[in-house]
Amino acid sequence: MASLAAAEPPGPRAAVPLPGLGPSRSGGERRSNAADAAQDTQSRSVDLDHLIALLGDSGSKDLEKEQLKTLKKVVKHFENGFPLKDVAQITEILILCAEKMHEQEAFTEPLCELIKLFGLPFLKRKSSDEANYSVEVSQSITQLGYLMSVQSSQVRIQICKSVVNFFNMELPGKLLSGYQPTSPNYKIRMAETGGLAEILVLSLTLVENQLTEKLWVLKALQHLSTSGESCEQMVKVQAARRLCLCLNGADPSGQLLFRSSDILWNLLEKASKEAAVNQLRSLECVHALKEAFVELACGFRHCDHQLRNDLLVIATLLSESSAVPMIESGFAKILIVLATCTEVKLPNPLVKGFKLTYSYEDFEMKKLLFNIIGILSKDPSAAQLLSENHVIPALLYYVKQNQRSGFPDWSAAQYEELQLHALAVLASVAPMLVDKYLSCQANTLLLMFLEWCIGQDPFFGRGNSFHGTGGRGTKLAQMRYSLRALRSVVALYDDVVSKNLCDQGAISQLLGILKYAADISKEKESIALLEIQADVFFILSVLCEDDNDKKELFSCEGIGILISYFKMDPTRLCSGIGHNCLLLSALDCLWSCVIGCCIAEESFIEKQGVFLLLDLLAVKDNNLSNIILGVLVEFSDNPKTVLHMSIWRGKRDQTAANVLVQLWRQEEMDLGVKRDQYGKIVDTKRPVITSFQKQQKVIPVPACCPSFSIMEISESTRAKIYSLFCKLGFENLPGLSAKDVVTLAIIQHYIDFKVGEVWSEISAEIKEEFRPVTSDERALKLILEVTENTGRRVLGLQTEALGRQHDQEMKEEKQFYKEIQASQIQREMINKSWENFLARTSNYEALKKAKMRQKTLIEASRSKAKLHNGPEHSTDIPKLHTTVAPGRCVTLEGQLANTDHARRKSSVCRAFRNNQKR
Repeated sequence: MASLAAAEPPGPRAAVPLPGLGPSRSGGERRSNAADAAQDTQSRSVDLDHLIALLGDSGSKDLEKEQLKTLKKVVKHFENGFPLKDVAQITEILILCAEKMHEQEAFTEPLCELIKLFGLPFLKRKSSDEANYSVEVSQSITQLGYLMSVQSSQVRIQICKSVVNFFNMELPGKLLSGYQPTSPNYKIRMAETGGLAEILVLSLTLVENQLTEKLWVLKALQHLSTSGESCEQMVKVQAARRLCLCLNGADPSGQLLFRSSDILWNLLEKASKEAAVNQLRSLECVHALKEAFVELACGFRHCDHQLRNDLLVIATLLSESSAVPMIESGFAKILIVLATCTEVKLPNPLVKGFKLTYSYEDFEMKKLLFNIIGILSKDPSAAQLLSENHVIPALLYYVKQNQRSGFPDWSAAQYEELQLHALAVLASVAPMLVDKYLSCQANTLLLMFLEWCIGQDPFFGRGNSFHGTGGRGTKLAQMRYSLRALRSVVALYDDVVSKNLCDQGAISQLLGILKYAADISKEKESIALLEIQADVFFILSVLCEDDNDKKELFSCEGIGILISYFKMDPTRLCSGIGHNCLLLSALDCLWSCVIGCCIAEESFIEKQGVFLLLDLLAVKDNNLSNIILGVLVEFSDNPKTVLHMSIWRGKRDQTAANVLVQLWRQEEMDLGVKRDQYGKIVDTKRPVITSFQKQQKVIPVPACCPSFSIMEISESTRAKIYSLFCKLGFENLPGLSAKDVVTLAIIQHYIDFKVGEVWSEISAEIKEEFRPVTSDERALKLILEVTENTGRRVLGLQTEALGRQHDQEMKEEKQFYKEIQASQIQREMINKSWENFLARTSNYEALKKAKMRQKTLIEASRSKAKLHNGPEHSTDIPKLHTTVAPGRCVTLEGQLANTDHARRKSSVCRAFRNNQKR
C-alpha cells in the first residue's frame, strides 16, 4: 500500500524537439500537442496534481475545508467515470484521503464517493488505452482492495459495492467529451491481474465480527468466484477452509450460508479441485458442513431445500476423495439413512424432523443421495455402514415393474429415473455386500424383472434421464441396468452366486434375452442394445466355465445364437458404437461355453463355425486375431476342425495357410523382428528375436521365473500360429506363394529357434554370474552352434525357394514374350495382306501380276499325271468384271449335268461345308 502511494503517476508525454529535423515536422508536432492540450484543458477543470499536493499538507481548519471542497469538486467532475489516464492519480488521492481519515472523519464521505465512482466504467480516448494503462489500472484495483484495512464500515461496504458493480456495470447517462467507456469485462480482467480476490479473502479476518461487512465481502467474492483465475487466487490463501468454517455463523437472513456455499461450489468446480479438497479434508470442516446440512434438511422453506441440495453437491465432490473423513465424522451415515428412510421404513433418530415433500428439490436430493451411496461403495471401509443401514433392500425396492402411469409419491417419469438410478447404484454396492445381496433374494428379483422387460406388457419409457438414454418408449434401459447389476455380482466368480442363478434357470432365460436383443438389433442398433448383448455373453461365460453340464445346456440353443454373431459384417467393427466389444464377448463366450464339451464342439463345427472363425481371422483385426487363433488352437484337437481349415477358401481363393502366414509376417513386423526385403533370415544366431528382447539386459532370474523368451511366447500370436501349422502340416499346403514358403520355413523351425534363445539366455546368465567349466562351456557352445546351423539351413531353403520362383518367373516371362512375338507376326501378315488387297483393287498392273501368280500356283498344285478321258476344268470365271478374288464357285460337268440345278447347288455346298469341318 505504501509502495503504491509513493509511486508517481505517469506524466504526460511531452514532445521533445530533436536536432536535424525540418521545420515542417516540428511544426506538425507543435500543432498536435497544442490540440491535445486544448482538449485536456476543456475536459478537466480540476488540477489533480494540485489536489495531491494540497492533501499532502496539514495545517489549519481552513486548509481542511479547502481540501474537502476540492475533493467534492473532483467527485462532481468525474461523476460519470474516471478516464484511464487519471486512474493512477485518483488512486493516490484515495490513499491520501484514507490517511486523513485517521485524523478527521470528515474525509470519510468524499473517500466513499470516490470509491463509488470506481464502480462506473472507466473512460478511454483510444482503443489502445486499455492495453497502455493496464498496469496502472490493475495496481489501482489492487489498492482498492487494500483499503479494506481502513477502520470504517462505510468504506469497506462501499468497496464491496464497487466490486459488485464490476459485474453489473451500467453506462452513465453522460460521458466526457471525446471519451468512450471501456469494454464490459475490462475491470474484471484487471481485478484478476491485480489479485483482488486474494485480498478480499484475507480481509475476511478484519470483518469476522461485523456481519453486515462480512456479507458484503462474501457477495463480492461470490461474483469474483465466477472466474477460474480468481478462484485459483482464492484457493492459494485457504479460502475453502475459511468459508467452510463460517457456514454456521449466526445470521438470521441466511445469506451467510448461501453465499459461502456458492463460493465453495465454485472453488471446487473452477479451481484446482485437489487443492480445495485438501483444505476441506479436516474433521472440523466436515463437521461444519454436516451441521449446516442437518439444519437445512429439517427446514420447510423452498430456499432451504435448494441450499440443502447445494451442500449435497459439495458433499458429493468431497466424498470422491478417500482422504476426506466422511465416515469418521458421521456425515456419511446421515446421508445413507436419508437415502433409504422412505424405502426401508425403520425408525431412526438421525432423521427425526425430516419430512419428504416429494417436490422437485426432494427429487433432486434423492438422486444426489443415491449418487453418494455409489461413491461410498468404492471405499471398503464403508461396507459395514452400508450393510447396517439396509442399502441393498432399499435399492431392491425399485426392482419391480412399473404397473401404473403414476405413483402416489413420484410421477411416472420421476419414478423411472429413480428406478434406473437405483439399479445403477446396485451394480456398485452389490459386489461389496454379497451376503446381504443373496439374503435379500436379489438374483430372483432381478431375473423376474428381466422377464418383465422382455414381456409384452405395454410400457412407454420416458428416457429423460442420463440412465434412460436409448430407452425411450421401451424397457431397454431397465434391462441394461439390471444386467449390469447381475454382471457386477457374477464378475466376483463366486460359486454360491453362480449356483443360485443356474438353479433358477438363468442360462435359458439369458439366452432368451440374447435372442430378443438380437431381433431388435436387426431393426435398429444402439449402444444400449450392444451393451446388453455383451453383458449377457459375459454372464453366460462365467456361469458355464469349467462345467460340462452347463455347457451342454447352453449348446441346445446357444450354438445357433453364437453362430449368428460370427456372421457379423466386418465393416461394423469400425463403427465405433461397440460391435468390436460385442464380438470379443461372443468369442469369450465361445471359449468358456463350448470348448471342452464334445457335444457342444461337434455342434459348433457342424454348423460351419470354423469357417466363420476363419472369415473373421482373414479380416486381420489386431484386437480379434489373437483370441480367434487361441480358439482355433483349442478346437484343433478335433480332427474335423483341421479338415474344415484345409478346405476353407476366403476371398480371392485365399487358404487358411495363406492367412496364417500373413498374420505371422504382420506380427513379426509389429515385434520388430529383422528380415530382409524378401522375408529371409538376417540373424542366423537368433532368427526370431524381437526388438524388445534385444533391448533387455542380462538379468539372472530364479529357475521358477520365466525368462523373456518364454514370456514372449505367451504374449504373441506366433506360438498359436505354429501350433495350428503343426496340425495342418508344413508340406503340400495350397495357396502359398514363394514369399509364403519363405516365411513358412521360419514357422516350421520356430520351436527350434525358441529353444536356442532360451539356451542363449542361460549361457548369458551363467557368464554373468561365474565362469563355466570347460565341459559346460563346450556343451553350451555346441548347443548354440546347432541353433545357428539350423538358421543357416533354413536360410538356404529360403534362398532355394526364391531361386525356384525366379526360374519360374523367367520361364513364364519367355513364354509370354513368345506369345507377344507370334501376335506381332500375325498382325504384320494381316497388314501385308490388306496392303496387297488394296493394291489389287486400285492398280490394274498389280492385279494382273496377282492373276499370273495365282495361275502359276494353280498349275503348280495340279497333279502331273494326266487323267485318261477326264474333263479339263478352267480356273477362269467367264464374264467376271470384279477386281477382287472371287468367292467359292464350282461348276460340275458330266453325269450330274441333267439334274435339278437347285439340288445340285445345295448338295455341292453341303459337301463343301462337310469337307471344311473335316
